[in-house]
Amino acid sequence: MTLVAAAFERVIAGGGVAVFPADTVYGLACAPDQPEAVTRLYALKGRPPDKPAAVMFFARALALDALPELGPRTRAALGALLPGGVTLLLPNPERRFPLACGPDPDTLGLRVPDVPALGVVGVPVLQSSANPAGGADARRLGDVPRALRDGADLVLDGGELPGTPSTVIDLRRYEADGTYAIVREGAVAPAAVATVLAPPSSGDPRT
Repeated sequence: MTLVAAAFERVIAGGGVAVFPADTVYGLACAPDQPEAVTRLYALKGRPPDKPAAVMFFARALALDALPELGPRTRAALGALLPGGVTLLLPNPERRFPLACGPDPDTLGLRVPDVPALGVVGVPVLQSSANPAGGADARRLGDVPRALRDGADLVLDGGELPGTPSTVIDLRRYEADGTYAIVREGAVAPAAVATVLAPPSSGDPRT
């Protein structure tokens, strides 16, 4: 494991908060199962406590292993879309990672970014963008507000990032009927998503 990945994993496991480069914009990360860490991350952002966040894995295989209840069609979609600049809304019948799910424990937001420097990190994180709630996304570390950098336990500089947040795709119906919805357009264009998530012959991919 690289020194950067080891430091990141150590801070997360210890209940800390990290500023880190994703494959889209800079983010904040903490352990998804430690209430005090989650509360601290939300407080740093000024994020309403009932607003859900995404759980991020740094390797696709780890995400698939953590969600064995996903059906074969959905798992195939994850295999095709990840890693990459998408956030996937998935059914969560086992109500995993409740601290990230807000008022809807039956839905889980999942991210697996393409960040080689952190690809060996073996723990999931709760992540949100490194900006005040409602503020501009950070393309460079210097765009992350000083208060967030000073309040974090670890700050990683990944240089300049693309600067467009992830595309949010709702896959909660995908297993049942192959349909999905683009909730937010972002780093991955809808046309690129459509080439991967082929709808059934009689359906519309955005239904």
